Amino acid sequence: MSLQQRINAFAKLGEQLSSLTSEMPEAYHTLIRQANAHNGWFTEEHIVFALKSWSSALNETNLKKWTSNYSFKEDAPKTIAIVMAGNIPLVGFHDFLSVLISGNHVQAKMSSSDSILLTYVAKQLIEIEDAFATAITFTKEKLEKFDAVIATGSNNTAKYFEHYFNKYPNIIRKNRNSVAIITGKETKEQMEALADDIFRYFGLGCRNVSKVYLPEEYDLDHFFNAMFSWKEVINNHKYMNNYDYNKAVYLMSNIKLLDNEFMLLKEDEGFSSPISVVMHERYTSLQEVQTKLTEQAENIQAVVADCGMENEIPFGVAQTPALWDYADGVDTLAFINRL
Repeated sequence: MSLQQRINAFAKLGEQLSSLTSEMPEAYHTLIRQANAHNGWFTEEHIVFALKSWSSALNETNLKKWTSNYSFKEDAPKTIAIVMAGNIPLVGFHDFLSVLISGNHVQAKMSSSDSILLTYVAKQLIEIEDAFATAITFTKEKLEKFDAVIATGSNNTAKYFEHYFNKYPNIIRKNRNSVAIITGKETKEQMEALADDIFRYFGLGCRNVSKVYLPEEYDLDHFFNAMFSWKEVINNHKYMNNYDYNKAVYLMSNIKLLDNEFMLLKEDEGFSSPISVVMHERYTSLQEVQTKLTEQAENIQAVVADCGMENEIPFGVAQTPALWDYADGVDTLAFINRL
């Protein structure tokens, strides 16, 4: 199967995912019900957003642009083991795509939290191009007979991955968080887009903004007014339980909070925040923020801003990275191509 055939297949997959979410056949409703029953965090809204995001990304123009920077080896495919996370819908799809688009084979160990959606997508891909049938393996057992590994997990599981896979070429991903920098010059539209970056997927993704940097004199009313577009998030019982629990824990510990009844804003120098909590830190200069982010680069996934900050991305696009926006800044296709 040539690169162009693989590109054609994934472009067709993008079209099918688009049709699935726009025409909403029975297969769509069945998929949503199964995925939600399997993982209560996967609501219809968030599943549809993930499917639409991938359907938009998977077009021939994007796939050609992405792959044009590489020269793939077509004659001796490698088997790449992928240990997938399950925090948001289809979170492991980019690794899955990277291995297959480069002409190699996938041996995937899916998270128990996100096995329904990728199984469905893989089935659709094989129906489009049956040559992929021999290139895709899902397993619940021990990973065996692979040439390299890509594993994503928490900082704790990463220690296990590093020990278990140290004799193989590998990419081991740990916890990362995303931040936003507010200057006070943002438009209402930009601030509401920031709310999407914070609340999409209930804040469970590494590209969700978990911390905001604010100018010393910034009026927090502007921030909270923009967040109001996501007020309905509190109606999800899983989210509400986390909000109530975290609020109680902080109050019992006499920790100062700002509360808008569906989100807690906590002043903290850290980056990782529990569900329903956003950290904030005041700054006196943007250079001060840049220095902190440079020092903490290994803990930062994305920087949402409009102030000329290094590697910043626009408000509202944190959860729709391009194909060439690699997790942790590690070029997955270059890694695979070196094998």
